[in-house]
Amino acid sequence: MTSMRGKVLQSDIPALSQELCERLLRDLERAKRPVIEATKCSLDNSIYNHKVGFLTPGDKRIRTELNVASVKKMSRAIFMLEILLRNIETGAVNTKRELYYISKGEVKHNKYLKPIDFGDQDESDGIIDFICEIIECYREELNCYANDRGGQTYSQQLIVEETLSDGGRAVIDLSQLGTSPFQPKNRPQNLILRAKTKIDYCLIVESEGTANTLVANGFTKRNNAIVVGAQGVPSNAVRGWLKRIQDQLKVPLYFFGDLDAYTMQNIFRTLKAGSAASLIRNSDYSAPEVRFLGVLPEDIAKFDLDDYPVQENDAQEGRALKKARDALDNDPFFRDKRNKGLADILHWLLENKRRCEQQAFFTVDPRDPTMPEKIIVEKIRRGNYV
Repeated sequence: MTSMRGKVLQSDIPALSQELCERLLRDLERAKRPVIEATKCSLDNSIYNHKVGFLTPGDKRIRTELNVASVKKMSRAIFMLEILLRNIETGAVNTKRELYYISKGEVKHNKYLKPIDFGDQDESDGIIDFICEIIECYREELNCYANDRGGQTYSQQLIVEETLSDGGRAVIDLSQLGTSPFQPKNRPQNLILRAKTKIDYCLIVESEGTANTLVANGFTKRNNAIVVGAQGVPSNAVRGWLKRIQDQLKVPLYFFGDLDAYTMQNIFRTLKAGSAASLIRNSDYSAPEVRFLGVLPEDIAKFDLDDYPVQENDAQEGRALKKARDALDNDPFFRDKRNKGLADILHWLLENKRRCEQQAFFTVDPRDPTMPEKIIVEKIRRGNYV
């Protein structure tokens, strides 16, 4: 089975699926063990080229041959593929959660399907991902979503035009939403963005609550900016939305978040270059031009921020530091010389074993609620980012 890596269209999927199933059936009829090949989506098959800007898959493939150990996985894949193809045919859309319950219902209703029952949603999610890696398509092209919502977005200058499923069009002027944020859903590729007046930059805030606080204190009234709350580890919808802002508006993007190993690896790197788990989709779900605004190590002394030591005996923090060491040794993103400044931050975190939250900027002058805004704006003006 052949495909255009990461560019398979929904219209291609039925034919590719039929080709796959017919090949498996032919092998069974010839008493030959069928084999399914899939793209290996892992760090050891990740390639990073700064000219591309995001992680892409290498040539490694995972071969699953029918045997006692793999029969359940392969059977589940064909079973779930049939449900997904039905959705494509009818135009139905489901979340991963819904597909779990749909498949559970079909299995419970048919006693012959009991051997492939899913124990929990992680198992069915894994099969959906496996199907995407076989066909090399986006989950969204299978009409499957993770119930993602794009980041809460505020701006006095941004207008969003959405193409609806019936061909209609909705126009949203963010300046008319009052204190309510705009939050794109599912497929940001359906959105066209334009500025009614000049937009200087987009500020991506790791904490949705901190983004809301900045806006409540007047950030978007005093600055021609877009403010987006990233909700921690950015979902596909958040990443796709920021990719849309980057490509359509051509404005600088700055990330404002915590100074810790987890943020650098799991949040910022995922936002900027995508993830190893989604190698086939990073081209549309990453924002390579985003810069790390802070908290930077030098900000701690400059603004007398409240930092504190990392407890290596804490399981979560210990894992984050271990992953940081591994990232410096093995992650192609941090090993690329163009990202030396970001790797240097990881080195600093490992050497000093300290961390600092983005909220520390609120204590620089507790009597001035606009102080974090002033610091952010000045850092952008002076180019104090990585």
